[in-house]
Amino acid sequence: MIEEILKFNREFVDRRGYEPYATSKYPDKRIAIVTCMDTRLIELLPAALGIRNGDVKIIKNAGGTITNPFDSAMRSILISIYELGVDEIMVVGHTGCGVQGMDAKDILEKMRERGISEEKISLMKHCGIDLEGWLHGFDDTHDAVRETVDLIANHPLMPQGVAVGGFIIDSLTGLLSPLKPV
Repeated sequence: MIEEILKFNREFVDRRGYEPYATSKYPDKRIAIVTCMDTRLIELLPAALGIRNGDVKIIKNAGGTITNPFDSAMRSILISIYELGVDEIMVVGHTGCGVQGMDAKDILEKMRERGISEEKISLMKHCGIDLEGWLHGFDDTHDAVRETVDLIANHPLMPQGVAVGGFIIDSLTGLLSPLKPV
């Protein structure tokens, strides 16, 4: 599959297919969106939100959540703000997320089945990594988005005046719903 992708890429460049996508590194709409890496959102999310290449910074990970105030997603948000002019953050969860209900013990078992030794798993734990906490999913998408919004909004390095909001997008229709306050 990678060879097919590389072949397509060479043809894309040769025919100058990149030209319609030319833009700067600065987001035109000054928004960063934290969302899930789910394949259903690749084209649906931009289409449903009316965003185009160059409009926003999109930060994707499993579940579209931030579980640690010093993880790479939070770093990307801070860089978006301080280096790229972002002044609004949208956290967009989605219906039917694969991380919802995900069980860390199942993932660890799959690791073992694929050849990760107990020694390596123990080493991670010995180094202070809580693998079960790190690999665990969430029970409720709305709660996970709320927790991420709270973590971003109250991060010690977050400047005043940056708006942070939480939303859920329907993975089928693209309907975006703001989170209701609890």
